[in-house]
Amino acid sequence: MKKLLPFLLSFSGIFTFSQQIESSETILNDKISIRAIEIYDNKVWYSGTDSKFGFVDLKNTANQKQIKLSEKKLQFRTLGQDKKAFYAINIESPAEFFKIDKKSLKYEVVFRDTVKTAFYDALHFVNDKLAYTFSDADKDSKLKLAKFDNGKWTMLKNDVVLNEGEAAFAASNTNISSTKNYLWIATGGKASRILKLNFKNNQFKIFNTPVIQGESSQGIYSIDFLDDTFGIAVGGDYTKQEANINNIATTNDGGETWQIQASGKNAGYTTCVKIKPNSKGKEIISVGDQHISYSSDFGKTWKKISEEKGFFVCEWVNQDTVVFAGKDRILKMKIKKSV
Repeated sequence: MKKLLPFLLSFSGIFTFSQQIESSETILNDKISIRAIEIYDNKVWYSGTDSKFGFVDLKNTANQKQIKLSEKKLQFRTLGQDKKAFYAINIESPAEFFKIDKKSLKYEVVFRDTVKTAFYDALHFVNDKLAYTFSDADKDSKLKLAKFDNGKWTMLKNDVVLNEGEAAFAASNTNISSTKNYLWIATGGKASRILKLNFKNNQFKIFNTPVIQGESSQGIYSIDFLDDTFGIAVGGDYTKQEANINNIATTNDGGETWQIQASGKNAGYTTCVKIKPNSKGKEIISVGDQHISYSSDFGKTWKKISEEKGFFVCEWVNQDTVVFAGKDRILKMKIKKSV
């Protein structure tokens, strides 16, 4: 019986996961690291290492295409879209802002940042005419924010000064989020805060968080907001991936205060979090290098639903389908409604 018990426990774990997942299918295999994805025209679009950009059709996975945006081996960790084009920015200096036509896939560089410290962490489109992206700070330690407004990129002046050792993680293109009236930015490192930009007056408010911080590898890696009131932040320490203390927090008052959730009772370091569409914030999925996890109570408790490894970013396709991307592949997963 003692010999049989570990086997039964192992089988039980597999059975538990299978209760949450209806189907799982790898739809792309390639030598690539992907940290940014977009859904458009029933396809998963991605940018990644070695200047690669492409798509996989969700209905017919044999329909896929990949191009290289540069002869240089650029690393892309950002991706966004408006009605007519995709936009991607490489992380090294000089940072080049690529625009890729959705129909022809012809591309051009529409903006450059040649400062040596340029390192763009995330890109987010609020709507077809408005987008924001931010970089590691220059020598003045001020928040470095670029704004896309009616087809043009410009640097947005602001008075936000980052603390010593405070930066951001280019982990999944999701440490920026927006709601009707606000843009939200999450920082990490020696300080991990929430920066809240009011669209009406272009003024920032800054809020401290109780998320683990103090070391360069710690802090918030991803945020998502349901509306102007409810939001979630996840992260941890990428050098200690199993550590699960103070790495998930939620807010119910527009970011002013944050409550730690499931501390010591979650799957650890997490790089991306996404609220399920039409769930009013109740259902949330998250992914880290070592796990895929799910919450059905506004982020208060979490279930590990898969031990898939090597994924950094996720996105809902619809209410029961999620795509994950990361090291060398993209995965499509259908989740049972009874999770």
